[in-house]
Amino acid sequence: MSFLQALVNGALAGAVLALPALGFNTVYAVLRFPNFAIASIATAGAYAGWIANVLWGWPAPPALLVAFVAAGAVGATTDALALRPLRLRGPLTAAIGSVALDLLLQNALRFGFGNDPRGYDLPVFRDWRLAGISIGPQEVEDAGLAFITMTALFLLLRFTRIGKTMRAVADNASLAESKGIDPARVAWIANGVGFGLAGIGGTLVALDTSLDPLTGFRVLLSIFAAAVVGGLGSIPGAIAGAFMIGIGEELSTLALAPTYRTAIGFLAILVVLSFRPRGLLGERAY
Repeated sequence: MSFLQALVNGALAGAVLALPALGFNTVYAVLRFPNFAIASIATAGAYAGWIANVLWGWPAPPALLVAFVAAGAVGATTDALALRPLRLRGPLTAAIGSVALDLLLQNALRFGFGNDPRGYDLPVFRDWRLAGISIGPQEVEDAGLAFITMTALFLLLRFTRIGKTMRAVADNASLAESKGIDPARVAWIANGVGFGLAGIGGTLVALDTSLDPLTGFRVLLSIFAAAVVGGLGSIPGAIAGAFMIGIGEELSTLALAPTYRTAIGFLAILVVLSFRPRGLLGERAY
């Protein structure tokens, strides 16, 4: 694989990785703890998208909306039922609880859908060739849908009342509450939006590969690494971190076996925490 080919592959992968990383940071910015259940919730959204695409016959874009709604509903509901009581005991307790919740959801998906890989009903096209670089049409479509979703999130946060309340709670929850903003309601919204983004991201990952109960778990380290590198709680930081991790993982295959690409996430976390603990773009940057 050439350097340019790896660079293009990494950029396309980073665009898709940015969505669950955005979801992770959206939840963290408002609730102030890392929710690792995002892995299985992203997978749940991917299964909802699969149902819409394969069983209902819907094309990919509306199937992504189904994935958004389903993952957002699962994320908001499980947080309210399982994690909200734990948040009162501190972020570490809530984070550990989210790991247990992820395992529970993962096994629920395994019980409901089985372990066999599933594929989406999509047309197959030959790769495009440009200056010796091979580009898959599905990967380009996935990246385009990811950019549309990212743009919608920025518009939501910048110009809507819901987005402004989320930003207010993320900046100072106590001050926002004194101004009449209900933190519990904002938590519901943040979970719905954040895990909805994860559901779209999980679907896009599965569109390019295949779907099984571990689809989200396989990219969990990359999601977390992107969030940490960009800055926990930072929306633009999640995007920057996702592209850095996506490109870094692909470039690593030029020198290392593909089985070692996941080590890039660990390395990135160690380097960033050593020299810039708050991440490249710090906290609560919008």
